Amino acid sequence: MENVTSDRKLVDHCSLRLDILFFLDYDIDEELPWHSTISRTRQLFPEDVFESVFVKVFGMCVEKGMVSGHTQGIDSAPVKANASMDSLELKVPEAELGEHLKRIRHISSMDKKVPFRKSKGSRADKEQQSITVSKKELDSIASRNRKWAMDQDQRPGAGNKGSKYTSNKTHYSPTDPDVRISVKPSKARKLNYLSQLAVDTASHVITDIKAYHADGKDNQQLPDIVKRVQRRLWKEGLLWENCVADTGYSSGENYALLEQKGLKSFIPPNGTYRGGPENFVYDQNEDHYVCPQGKVIPFTKEFLDGRTQTRKKEYRARKHICTGCPIREQCLGRSAQEKKFSVTYYREEYQRNIERVNGPQGRYMKGKRQSTVEPVFGTLTQFMELRKINTLGLAQANKAIQQSAIAYNIKKYLKFSGKRTKSGAGMLALSIFIKKGAFKLKSLLLGLPKLHANPVT
Repeated sequence: MENVTSDRKLVDHCSLRLDILFFLDYDIDEELPWHSTISRTRQLFPEDVFESVFVKVFGMCVEKGMVSGHTQGIDSAPVKANASMDSLELKVPEAELGEHLKRIRHISSMDKKVPFRKSKGSRADKEQQSITVSKKELDSIASRNRKWAMDQDQRPGAGNKGSKYTSNKTHYSPTDPDVRISVKPSKARKLNYLSQLAVDTASHVITDIKAYHADGKDNQQLPDIVKRVQRRLWKEGLLWENCVADTGYSSGENYALLEQKGLKSFIPPNGTYRGGPENFVYDQNEDHYVCPQGKVIPFTKEFLDGRTQTRKKEYRARKHICTGCPIREQCLGRSAQEKKFSVTYYREEYQRNIERVNGPQGRYMKGKRQSTVEPVFGTLTQFMELRKINTLGLAQANKAIQQSAIAYNIKKYLKFSGKRTKSGAGMLALSIFIKKGAFKLKSLLLGLPKLHANPVT
């Protein structure tokens, strides 16, 4: 049964906590539901039920004044999936892929035989089992690993149990086709989901959480996150002004999107950003650069980068402009005949964001993000059963992380209420308040059957 361990812990914990029993409207002598009942109920209820409960709890936090909406910190973290690297299989057509990998000498002995842990059945459809990337992308696997002079089986660690060369482009998990291999420098490759989290900086209430495929990039998922958070805050009558995130969310498209939505971005640019060649001056009115020798490098065209698919602008000077220049070889090198370079299309958005990030408010926002989002992730993984997702499929994974977020916000809600009572004189009012809050939460699920002690069928 999925998530049996965590659900049993929940039931055992509830049996010892009278305040939780009171919140759930269970009597002291009333039998608690079996862990299998909770697991089965989670599978049966659709995602929108969990979303509705999350929104309801969030609304209760807003009513209590715990959410300002002014500044939101966004971050992500991989969550271990319920699938094994040992069960990975090659995508079809296996014969063609096998010949390709043998040719580039990057196949391990594990891929030449059956998987180390053969799956009982495959949940993947034909498309997920097939190679969908181009030959050029497959060849890039070889180019990134040209330094490998020997077969992987001869390298350190290749003899470990289940060792194989893996990539999302060449392998899939038959157990859970939605999981992806998470690749991070100096980290072991694992099958994960990616949890994206937004937290309000006032009282660290979670404003949004969702599971994504682990091979996606943060900057690709930011527009979806911003859309949901802004709509949710707007419905509660809150105004969002500052978006704080780390370098992984940086892109010109994201800076432009945030400005379009009236948000100030505090997202440090990544290392690939270049505002133009060093010592070249940009003329915004004429849209050209001036080199250190006073020569004009005009704008020539706009194009999409073939690797990143981002918009860029090309600037190029004709050959005669650089003829006789005293710093020609230093500027062009030995082979180039003309000065040519590309700059991001969103140069102005980058510059405005960089000014904010490097200013006093930007330094404050950096500390605010580190002290807001990262502790929340720590709490979710250590105390809210989010270290590993024991369900299968992206939809079920999303339910699991929403459950953790709901529990976290309820805990913050109860603690926030408790801080207002310093003596026993206010305990009666506090108990009435908590009872009302419980009634509001349960009213959302009005009409749903109460969980019984016996497992549902």
